[in-house]
Formats: sequence, structure tokens, C-alpha cells
Amino acid sequence: MTTTTTPPRDASAAPSGQRPSAGAVLLQALRGNMRQYGMLIALAFIIVLFQIWTDGTLLLPNNVSNLIQQNGYILILAMGMMIVIIAGHIDLSVGSVVAFVGAMSAVMMVKHDMPWVLALVLSLLIGAVAGAWQGYFIAYVGIPSFIVTLAGMLLFRGLTQIVLEGQSIAPFPEGFQNIAKGFIPEMGPYTQYHNPTLLLGLAAVVFLLLREWRDRRRQLAYGLDVVPTGIWVAKCTAITAAVVAFTLTLASFHGVPVVMLITGGLLIGLGYVMRNAVIGRHVYALGGNKAAAKLSGVKDKRVTFLVFVNMGVLAALAGCVYAARLNAGTPQAGLNFELEAIAASFIGGASMSGGVGTVMGAVIGGLVLGVLNNGMSLVGIGTDYQQVIKGLVLLAAVGFDVWNKRKAGK
Repeated sequence: MTTTTTPPRDASAAPSGQRPSAGAVLLQALRGNMRQYGMLIALAFIIVLFQIWTDGTLLLPNNVSNLIQQNGYILILAMGMMIVIIAGHIDLSVGSVVAFVGAMSAVMMVKHDMPWVLALVLSLLIGAVAGAWQGYFIAYVGIPSFIVTLAGMLLFRGLTQIVLEGQSIAPFPEGFQNIAKGFIPEMGPYTQYHNPTLLLGLAAVVFLLLREWRDRRRQLAYGLDVVPTGIWVAKCTAITAAVVAFTLTLASFHGVPVVMLITGGLLIGLGYVMRNAVIGRHVYALGGNKAAAKLSGVKDKRVTFLVFVNMGVLAALAGCVYAARLNAGTPQAGLNFELEAIAASFIGGASMSGGVGTVMGAVIGGLVLGVLNNGMSLVGIGTDYQQVIKGLVLLAAVGFDVWNKRKAGK
């Protein structure tokens, strides 16, 4: 008895009578990945719009660097918040944890002359303890995350006021400030561009192209439909062009900001965990259907606990970055940061019901908000109207999610 196997299918390799047009294949791919590509297209549109509106100011090298440094802590928070939302929870305390950790780092470095590296490590541990404290009540006691983190928001804001005694503490050591305001140092012979940035850009291109090739090869190995080779090559070309343009923009100024290295490292690490690690798949399973996940052997309490520990560490890191940018620990730090992180997550493709979203989507959502803030400030739109516009963008993103679910249900 002989068996036959179905070969991998490339849409461009179908018989001529059955071969769909390239446009039809591209449209089908976009529809199937609308949640992933929708905000990316929106981000590109917003960038082009404000680039024209500001007469080219938006994408000037110094403004691009400033945009990255201004939004680094929000992107860090958004990545952690996305994982929390995927798991089916919410965290309202991150802004207060940002303030509390910034206050503690200021006390350690300014009042007790602690080396900034040690203060940074202890700050991250404080964030882990804060996340573990909240995660314990949510996972093991069974109190809803909304209530626990609302209590945490009040608690850590009050502790910030107590630690700082209502006053700002400054200044910080230069090494600590460089976390938020520094750039990677120049190396190698003199050129018109920042040499290490060029090398990092080249490494990013190689990494992204290898990832695209690996994903396509994996899909073919499992006999899944893939886009025609021509469209795939065009996609890889577009990715390469975008990375090269971004790299040259940064390399023509001071190079890659340190906070961008931190954010990029977190994006790669957390993205890998959520895509490939067992715990990442368990987070998706828990948010998608908690009862089914428990029956499948997922340790829901342990996963939920670790999700909030991770959020606490990332909130602490964001607190250090924000304090370093201000060069002070201040009682008003972190106000409404939780709303910015939640908005970035939903704009980036998270679902209210959990189980849906990507870490990259959180970064895209954060960049949408960041470009909107920066662009509107450059053209002179007042902060009152900025809040209105951002609220409408968030409403549109969540509305699109609801519409997409209803369409899929039909």
C-alpha cells in the first residue's frame, strides 16, 4: 500500500488555470493578518502625514532620536501590559510603580551615595517584589486583577509621597542618566556616519531576513499556503529598505540611543518567549480559554503569578528610564502611564477578551501614540485637542477589534 503526501503549496506554483492573481493573493494575506498589519499601515500613514504637515521636520535625525528617547519607557510598559492583557488581566498600578521605583532609586543614589549600577539592580528587584505581591493576590487568593492593581495604584502612589516627603530628589550620576539620554559610543575610523549604528543596522537586516526565510520555510515544510515568491521578495525588500533608511537616519546624528538598545533587546527576548517558549503558549491559552487551558494541564496560578512579576520588573525598568530622563525622582512621575500602556496595547492589536496580541504589536501601538504626540506638538496642536484625538484613535482601534470579531463570527 502506497501513501501520498501533499507537497507544500506556493500560490505562484498553482496550475495556470487555477492560479490566483498576485493582487488577490496579497489581499487575502492582508485580510488574514489584518490585526497584525492594520496598525502597521496606520503607523506608516501617520508618519507620512506628519512628515508632509511638518515640512520634513518629523523625520529629521535629531527629532527621530528625541522621539525614541521620549517614548522608551512607554514602549517598555506597553510590552509588559500586552502580556498581561493576553493573559486575560489588566494592571492599573504600573504608573504608580514607575513613580515608586524612581523615588527609591533617587533615595539610594542621591541620599545614600549608592553606585548607580547597584541601585538599578535593586530597583528592578523592588519592581519584581511589587509584581509578585500583586500577582499573589490575583493568582492564589483569587481577587480580580482590576481590584488588586487599583489598590496597588493607590498604595504605591502613597508610598512614593512618603519616600520623597513630597519633594523631588536630584541629580543622578551621569551613568544613570545615560540610560535614558545617552547614545552608544562611537568606534572605528572616522566616517560621515556612526559606525556602530551601521553595524547594528546590518545585523538587524540579516536577523529580519533570516526570520522571514525561516518562517516561510517552516510554512512550506508543514504544507501551508504561502504568498507567491514575488510578493515575498517584495516584502523582504521593503523591510530591508525601511531598516536601512532608519539606520542611516540615526547614524547621521549621534547613533542609536541606549534606551533603544534596551527596548530592542526586550522586544526580541519577550517576542521569542511569547512565540516559542512553553510559558508563552500557556499565556495565550490562559487568556483564550482559561477552563480549557486548566484541563490541558496549564498551571494557571503559576503563569498568572509570573506574568505580574514580569510586569513589575518592566514597570521598574520604565521607572528608572523615566527618572533618568528627568534626572530626578519626583512625586508626580508616572501619572496616567498605565492608560498610555493600555492604549498602546489595544491600538497594537490586543483583545479585550484576552488570548490575542503580540509584543511587536504593543511596540507599534506605542509608536502610533508617540508619533501622534510628537507630530501634533510640532504642528502646534494644543494638549487638549491632542487628548481628544488620542481618545478617538483608541476608540477606533477597539471598535475595529469588535467589528473584526463579528465579521469572523459570521
